[in-house]
Amino acid sequence: MTARGNTVAHHALSGVAAATFAFGLVLSGMVSTHAQSGSVPQGKQLFESRCVGCHSLDVNRVGPALGTVFGRIAGKASGFDYSVALGAATHVWNAPRLKAWLTNPEGFVPGQGMGYRVDSASDRDDIVAYLASLNHPPAQNPATALSPN
Repeated sequence: MTARGNTVAHHALSGVAAATFAFGLVLSGMVSTHAQSGSVPQGKQLFESRCVGCHSLDVNRVGPALGTVFGRIAGKASGFDYSVALGAATHVWNAPRLKAWLTNPEGFVPGQGMGYRVDSASDRDDIVAYLASLNHPPAQNPATALSPN
């Protein structure tokens, strides 16, 4: 084989290797995205077995109602008496923040009042996936969907 033939073969193999590598990255991204997204049914079961001692989905109890926690400003659920620290918080609850909160509430908001943490990352993923599944924006009336008011 000539030097040129070796170069062509090398480039062809490099292209195959690059494509294989890229495909591997895509698959690993899919796997990690799936792993991070959590299981809604498992999250519901975990919520019902671990969280309902203090929380409900629609009524404040020892802790605030969590049915609409996604997109809510922390420490601002109507009618709940928050700690000074959480009442002063300004962040909006989303998946990464809820996972950080469940990992270590005191580390996330020093001075808060929740004395419970979820040690398992997969359990946190599942609980957050369940809470995210509950928070659906209200359906808009098609006649007013484009209205500025």
